[in-house]
Amino acid sequence: MIEHRDYQRIQKAIEFIAERWGDQPSLEQVARAVSLSPAHFTRLFTRWAGISPKQYLRALTLERAKGELLAGRDLLSASQALGLSGPGRLHDLFVDIEAMTPGEYKRGGAGLEIRHAWTQTDFGLCHVAATERGLCSVSFEDQQSGAPLKQLLADWPAAKFVEDQAVAATLGGVLAAVAAGEKPEVMRVMVRGTNFQVQVWRALLRIPVGFTLSYGELAAELGRPSGARAVGSAVGANRVGFLIPCHRVLRAGGALGGYRWGEPRKRAMLAWELAHGDRQLPADQAAH
Repeated sequence: MIEHRDYQRIQKAIEFIAERWGDQPSLEQVARAVSLSPAHFTRLFTRWAGISPKQYLRALTLERAKGELLAGRDLLSASQALGLSGPGRLHDLFVDIEAMTPGEYKRGGAGLEIRHAWTQTDFGLCHVAATERGLCSVSFEDQQSGAPLKQLLADWPAAKFVEDQAVAATLGGVLAAVAAGEKPEVMRVMVRGTNFQVQVWRALLRIPVGFTLSYGELAAELGRPSGARAVGSAVGANRVGFLIPCHRVLRAGGALGGYRWGEPRKRAMLAWELAHGDRQLPADQAAH
């Protein structure tokens, strides 16, 4: 599909820029890396990200510089002190987590109807599933397969599953609102997890858009400074991609670390948030 091919090209371009940002690659160099003309590449990138490749490179450079300035300081506190964590276009509080009760957990979804469908998103192909109480799975894939449904059946063995393309519009509406600079309506998600996992997932929603934490920093925020490994396991158990932002957690030192839906997609999500976040580029950059 054309949309999927376009996403793959943008994904590759983001990888190229991220790896070489220190060399400040030219537009021609990035376009050549994805086998497009500079003009075509600029149109495609701008349509996807809302800013030009040049603006993205400048924004990424600025973020890396901020990272250097914030080194050695608690990231959440530092971001607030610098005034960088105000209300964003994609705000953590638009996601409302509802956890299953112990009884529901034990019954394995008995009495629940789970509607599911495939859809195209800014991050490639996606399988979305929802109960009447909220989204319960957002899984990004490279191609349609039975894997997401198989995982749902394992998580909710007693539930009733129904294909329903309308459920895909829920996630699409959120992304469209954010890209247009609007705050989405509150999105409800229903999660199946232990008390500790739910605690970690709620903590993920408190990471400001455009920022990242290491597993150790996230553990410290939760009052478990020696629990980075347990926190990492809980982050990895998240079934609701992007909306519960496990992509904002990196390894110590800034390495991407693993990601259920692929490291290139993780980098693309961080780039997309940077492009659509609440911090505006300086006026002299926005004109380019």
